[in-house]
Amino acid sequence: MDVLSDVIAVMRTGRPRSAHVRWHAPWGQEFASVPGSAGFQVILQGSCWLLPPNAEPVPLGVGDVVFLPHGRGHTLADSPKTLATAPACGPDDPRLSEPYASDSVDRTGDGGPVTVVLCATYQLDPSRTHPLLRDLPDRIHLPAHPDRHPELRSAVELLAAELDHPRLGTDAAVPALLDTLLLYILRIWFNEQPARGNTTGWAAALNDPPVTAALHAIHRAPAAPWTVAKLAAEAGLSRAPFARRFATLIGQPPLSYLTWWRMTTAARLLRASDAPLKSIAAQVGYASEFAFANAFKRTHGTAPGTFRRRS
Repeated sequence: MDVLSDVIAVMRTGRPRSAHVRWHAPWGQEFASVPGSAGFQVILQGSCWLLPPNAEPVPLGVGDVVFLPHGRGHTLADSPKTLATAPACGPDDPRLSEPYASDSVDRTGDGGPVTVVLCATYQLDPSRTHPLLRDLPDRIHLPAHPDRHPELRSAVELLAAELDHPRLGTDAAVPALLDTLLLYILRIWFNEQPARGNTTGWAAALNDPPVTAALHAIHRAPAAPWTVAKLAAEAGLSRAPFARRFATLIGQPPLSYLTWWRMTTAARLLRASDAPLKSIAAQVGYASEFAFANAFKRTHGTAPGTFRRRS
């Protein structure tokens, strides 16, 4: 797997939640700050305003996508002057008792212009949030454009159709489409970042072919007996320049990232399967269960078996 696919695979805990919501102006809806979550809003019909706290209002139109990777609170409204009077919406809101709600939150307005919004939220495990996500800004706004991002528009249309007209298989289709939509949002954002230059962080790393090659090697085969020299060969660089380049962009040395990723993968396997510890150890590059347990405890603060029982 490549880096971005892996991030999508490990970031979420439980099932994502989504809603297809219709409002009549005037309306305003606050969305609560939920640390350890990520969410997005997609405007399907009409227009509205994003009202972030302590920032200027942002106009949104049909096809606009807003991704909030850190769960920051915000408000959507038909006008910057409209106050949100309803209770703040959160992932455990009883008004959204179904994980995939459709047209269930229209409580305000007096017959004014209609705005339809596709809302979705992911619950994340803060202990294994990938640094790629931590590097993202508080808000990513992808304005609609008829000649750009056709794959994103297609994913939005498919997801909106499933939420608007639930059918057999919707419960399987919606999580997959939410993951696909999230992947497209992240892919577009990273692709649109400036070339490396003097920047650092994951946006620069994913636009740097040598570092990206090494990252893909780690994610493709985390159990391989990687050394700095072997990863440098994957990157097409000599050992010392590669190590400096990787650490500058990623923020940690290559083998430190390798260990972190192995332990993150191990945590996912412990949560999602009943495979023996010896098998999991082998899948993340440890020949002995004892060595794996020690490395896991250093990273997660608890033994693998205890971690599995608590999960």
